[in-house]
Amino acid sequence: MLNVVGVEARTPDCRIERVSMAEKTDAKFRSQGAYALARLAVKQLEEQRVWPTPINYELWSQVISEPNGPLAREVDRLRSSGEPITDELVERLATTYLPRGRLSEQIRDTGQALSRELASAEQAIRSAQESSESFSSQLELTSRTLETSPTSSTLKSVVADLSDATRRMQEQNATVEKALAASTSEVVMLREQLEAIRKEAATDPLTRLANRRAFDEVMEKTRTEAIRTGSFFCLALLDIDYFKKFNDTWGHQTGDQVLRYVASVIRKRCTPPRFAARFGGEEFAIILPGEHLFGAISMVETILRDVSAAKIRRRSTNDDLGVITLSAGIASYRVGDTVHGLIERADASLYAAKRRGRNRLVVEGDG
Repeated sequence: MLNVVGVEARTPDCRIERVSMAEKTDAKFRSQGAYALARLAVKQLEEQRVWPTPINYELWSQVISEPNGPLAREVDRLRSSGEPITDELVERLATTYLPRGRLSEQIRDTGQALSRELASAEQAIRSAQESSESFSSQLELTSRTLETSPTSSTLKSVVADLSDATRRMQEQNATVEKALAASTSEVVMLREQLEAIRKEAATDPLTRLANRRAFDEVMEKTRTEAIRTGSFFCLALLDIDYFKKFNDTWGHQTGDQVLRYVASVIRKRCTPPRFAARFGGEEFAIILPGEHLFGAISMVETILRDVSAAKIRRRSTNDDLGVITLSAGIASYRVGDTVHGLIERADASLYAAKRRGRNRLVVEGDG
């Protein structure tokens, strides 16, 4: 029954070693023993019951190629401590130890390519301007020639000169149009690449919802818009009940499966302008621009019902995982609110729901 109440993995600093480690790994995986290393990486992933996703494979490739390196030492420490290898932990390891400047490099490279295309377009426009100025000068010269010597032979010479100048102008214009068309197409493609990179940087890799950084940005923008227009919005925080106990019972791989499931239910109900994000751990946040408490309550109630109604089975064994429930808290924006203040009120309502038995929604003012 759903009740509605009114109302770190250790990451030592190894930035200096990243580039050299990446270069060494790349060299080893292009040598004669590369296939043996690849098989060993997959074998270790299987032995440790870690999915062979691209990021996991990259991490273990680094571990195998540099067994005494900082990443290998950290993985050994984690194994010794019995800490499970979850998607969240993998992301933290990758951020610290892999050359994750790749994202920055993608942005930089795409930006540089965009600058080159814009420079090329600028050069084409400059050439067109020079050609136009040359043609204007030719016309002025022709006019003066006709004024001073309006003879038949002069006229023929002028016509020939104008014909040549017009032809050159047409050729130049055709070249410029072609160059601008090519640059325009390239700029559009580069902008799409930048947008794809931007979206990836703002997305939580496990749930595919927005990440915390994107949430913070949208919260500030939504608050700024509310101040500017006098509009309103609500914030909902949702947390999976007994998630730690669930992980301890079924394992973190299955815990990740549950996180993805809950995220998919939230995503289904949060079409724009609603904005959903993974707030941290097993907690989610939803921003509802332009919605009063009544609308926000209705939507969150639906999410809680949808999550608890489905029968979830463990993917690897088909075991019944039981009922998944959520607790939730909602707060609405007040004039003068800070982002931190609004989050605190929503969080207080969420924890009031936890105290009252979980699997329920509490609205601010009744927490």
